[in-house]
Amino acid sequence: MQGTTSSPSSITLSRDEEQWIGRFTAMACPCEVLIERAPEAVARRIVEAAAACAWRIELKFSRYRSDGVVHTINSSAGRAVVLDEESAALIDFAETLTRMSEGRFDITSGVLRAVWTFDGGSVVPSQEEIDAVMTCVGWQHVQWRKPVLQLRPGMQIDLGGIGKEYAVDLAAAQIEQIAPGSSCLINFGGDVAVRNPRQDGQPWRVGIEAAGQAGKAVRLVHLTRGGLATSGDSRRFVLHRGRRYSHIIDARTGWPVTDAPHSITVAADTCTQAGTLTTLAMLRGNECEEFLRASGAKYWIQPL
Repeated sequence: MQGTTSSPSSITLSRDEEQWIGRFTAMACPCEVLIERAPEAVARRIVEAAAACAWRIELKFSRYRSDGVVHTINSSAGRAVVLDEESAALIDFAETLTRMSEGRFDITSGVLRAVWTFDGGSVVPSQEEIDAVMTCVGWQHVQWRKPVLQLRPGMQIDLGGIGKEYAVDLAAAQIEQIAPGSSCLINFGGDVAVRNPRQDGQPWRVGIEAAGQAGKAVRLVHLTRGGLATSGDSRRFVLHRGRRYSHIIDARTGWPVTDAPHSITVAADTCTQAGTLTTLAMLRGNECEEFLRASGAKYWIQPL
C-alpha cells in the first residue's frame, strides 16, 4: 500500500452506453467503480465514497507513510503500542492467518524487502543475507494482548497482504449505506466486490487476466454478489538463471514459494475472504488445489 495522491480532484467520472465509470488511484494501483443507471450526482457520490474509503485505509495502514498506525508500530523500538479498535481487529485477523497457514503467512516478514526486490530483475539474495533479516521475522516473537502490541527492537509489520481486500469490502459497505440497492462493481487493482446484480438481473462479468499478458482475459467470472481476488506472479517476480521467483514469500524460510502456479483467483462471500484463500493457497505451492477444494470456494488456477 504505497502512498498516492488523494483528493476529489484526482477522481474522474465518465460514461459509456451502459454505465458510469469512476476512476482514481489508491494503494499504488488503479481503482475503478462501475455504476449502472444512476443520476450523475449519485454516481459521483458513490465514486467519492469508494475513493475516500481507499485513501483512508492507505493513510492509516501503509508502511510507506510516516503519519499512520503502521509507522507508529514500526518505529516503536521495542515499546508497547496501544491500538485503536480497527487496527486491533486487523492484527487479530493477521494472527489468525498466521495460525491457519502454519506460519507461512506472517505480517512481520515484510522486512524481507530489504533483501528481495521483485521488479522483474535477476538479483537473488544469498542465504547469509536472508538469514540476517530472518532474525527480525516471526510472529512468535511478538507480544500481542489486544489492544497492546509490542515488537522486538528491529521488527516491523506490513499489512499490505490484507489491506486492499479489506478496503474493497469497506467501500462496498459504505456504498450500500449511501445508495441502498445500487448496482455497482468495485475494483481496486483487481480485487473486486459487488453487492447487487446488474439492474437487468444479470451478473457482473469480471475478466481474469492471462498470466504474463496484461489486459488479456483468459476467463470471465460471473458475479451477482460477493468478492473476487487474484494472487500471482505476473508483475512481481525475479528471474534468475532461468528460474522464476514469485513475490509470495514463505515467512518460515525467507524464500519465495517456487512450486506455486502463476496465479490463483477465488470467488467468495467477501473480497477479504477471497483474498485470504488466494494467499493461503499460493503459499501451499503445488498443494494449492487440495487446499482450495477443501475450502469449498470457487477457484481458477493458471499453472506454471
